Amino acid sequence: MSRITKILGAFILTLLSIKSFAQGTSSKKSNEVPKGWHLMDKEKDGQYGISLNKAYDFFKSKKLKSKQVIVAVIDSGIDTLHEDLKDVLWVNTKEIPGNGIDDDQNGYVDDINGWNFLGNKNGKNVEQDSYEGARVYHALKSKYEGKTIDINSLSEDDKYEYTMWKKAKEAVMGSSEDEGVDLYFLKKVVGASKKQDSILKKAMGKDIYTGNELDAFEPKTQAERVAKTSLLSLFKGNNMMELSNKEFIEGFEQYLRGEESKAEAKEKAPIPYRANVVGDNEDDINDKGYGNNNVMVSLSASEHGTHVSGIIAASRGNGKGVDGIADNVKIMMLRAVPDGDEHDKDIALAIRYAVDNGAKVINMSFGKSFSPHKKWIDEAVNYAQSKGVLLVHAAGNDHKNVDSTDNFPNPLYLGSGKQATNWITVGASANGDPDQDGFTASFSNYGKEQVDVFAPGARIYATFPGGNVYRSLDGTSMASPVVAGTAALLLSYFPYLTPEQLKECIEKGAVSPGQKVRKPGTDQMIDLSEISKTGGLLNAYESAKIAANMSPQSKNENSSKPTLKNKKN
Repeated sequence: MSRITKILGAFILTLLSIKSFAQGTSSKKSNEVPKGWHLMDKEKDGQYGISLNKAYDFFKSKKLKSKQVIVAVIDSGIDTLHEDLKDVLWVNTKEIPGNGIDDDQNGYVDDINGWNFLGNKNGKNVEQDSYEGARVYHALKSKYEGKTIDINSLSEDDKYEYTMWKKAKEAVMGSSEDEGVDLYFLKKVVGASKKQDSILKKAMGKDIYTGNELDAFEPKTQAERVAKTSLLSLFKGNNMMELSNKEFIEGFEQYLRGEESKAEAKEKAPIPYRANVVGDNEDDINDKGYGNNNVMVSLSASEHGTHVSGIIAASRGNGKGVDGIADNVKIMMLRAVPDGDEHDKDIALAIRYAVDNGAKVINMSFGKSFSPHKKWIDEAVNYAQSKGVLLVHAAGNDHKNVDSTDNFPNPLYLGSGKQATNWITVGASANGDPDQDGFTASFSNYGKEQVDVFAPGARIYATFPGGNVYRSLDGTSMASPVVAGTAALLLSYFPYLTPEQLKECIEKGAVSPGQKVRKPGTDQMIDLSEISKTGGLLNAYESAKIAANMSPQSKNENSSKPTLKNKKN
């Protein structure tokens, strides 16, 4: 599911529950947040960012030189022509572009900047897809529906499958207490928004306008005032003031289509979007080599991945748009996340591709509630761990506790009780403004055991498809690349660090906000340590100081126990 649709959906659910369009306006002040606040420093800039410039000053004071690091971004795609990204794209120098030959014999033809696992050799691509819950429910319905199952007699694999199917059934069919979304009212709201948009376009004399431009617009008639108030409530309520009316309305309609699809899923199986295009055997992990080398596909498809990539690595110091976090990295794009839920096979193979082609950090800003082929993911994660690759994953945007709520992929190996040591799960922080979200983004998932650290994820300004376009977006999808970028930065200056050492640097470098924070989705004020392992906010400078005191590990050392040099900075 796209970030715009998911956050919009959360707001619309609140809107529907109160059955009042005007009451959807956010009660919080719409204070401007500085562009790039996530890179700033509390003492110098008054923003609870990651103190990035202090980290660079530290590297300079130590006379350190960086070594290039490849960061794989498993996502929706990337604008390969963007002014701030085209120079940081990973290039597979072992391939001859466009000759139709697998020159490096890695199984992927002309994979110049990465690979698209959501396409076929004829150039067709998957953009929209269904949700995993519906896929699981209908795929296993004939096996379990209406049958008496003795769960104790099942194998571990079958037990996992049956339990997953029961959860999928409840998700698709709903529980007795679940009233679901009022589709009739939602359609009315969408229709009203389109009508108000039409009024405003005529009144403002332009077909495209942003939420900020709408906020500044002075209506002259009652109809214009009503239209402005109603539509502005949605822009502000979703913190999407820089989004255009076109993108916002399209996202609203997309959310409606998604809810209609969920309603249809109660009666029939979802459309097999991926199967209709890709042509592989999705149930065979050894059926590889499918897809194509188009890692952009379209502007709309590449929105999420472009933004994520820019947070990590937008060209620094070029005077354009924004600066990424890491100054000596290359972005390898692995397109495996559609508008809908990703497929386990694509993610597992994308992880393996990244590892085999030199990536040392992998960012994963996606997630879902069901994982029918989790063993494939686990095997890929274990493979990455064996090759010294760090995985960074977004915690999710449902303001839920992921210690007790399924959120896949995750570092917990199925059936063993063990956990991957090369994995960081990231919650989203805000800039500390008490009139906004405070220190924690209201949408962020959390977990004392499973969320390692909180990092900036609200109103993050970065690259957007269009060649020279930039936007502010919200989500743990934005927080994850802030951590991935920081990890890559540390690794570029300390290339001997293991994934476990990188994780240690990031965790021990996290800084407590020094006061209570809001539990996401509530008004309850708690210690950050109650909803994350570290109880801290990411800080690149503090992590850099810790990294400088870490020694290279010998091969016989336990990689999960980083060692510190016995000296002070």
